[in-house]
Amino acid sequence: MTITISKAEFLNSVGTEYGPGDWFKVDQERINQFASATDDYQFIHVDPEAAKDTPFGTTIAHGFLSLSLLAALVPKIQPKPDNVKMGINYGIDKLRFLQPVKVDSEIRAKSKILSINEKRPGQYLTKSEVTVEIKGEAKPALIIEWLGMTILDE
Repeated sequence: MTITISKAEFLNSVGTEYGPGDWFKVDQERINQFASATDDYQFIHVDPEAAKDTPFGTTIAHGFLSLSLLAALVPKIQPKPDNVKMGINYGIDKLRFLQPVKVDSEIRAKSKILSINEKRPGQYLTKSEVTVEIKGEAKPALIIEWLGMTILDE
């Protein structure tokens, strides 16, 4: 479900916090699929028996898997202007992996709009601080300053 707001609400949303969203389970099948897609088969991700002997006691999601799930989690909480033509992933200013996501953990995202700058007419660079929380854990999985270019149909 896409949440929409007016252009004026979008432009005045600096400082606004969104979420947290719904919990999302990260299971072993998803971790294995990510390993297959990236050729990253490190045992800590894909070998439950070997992972038992690590400080985590189980397999953990790849940090980049947790990061990539933002593409699904953030649009469910952070609204788009009702006249958006498209959004483009513009990059990352800062990223910290703070806590591993253990297999079968549930995660959710929350975001805060840090800045919105018009780069060209109808093209707005948005910086959002996104935090991925882990159910039952005090520390988040990651915190990112994520950049997005929102192009409006004006």
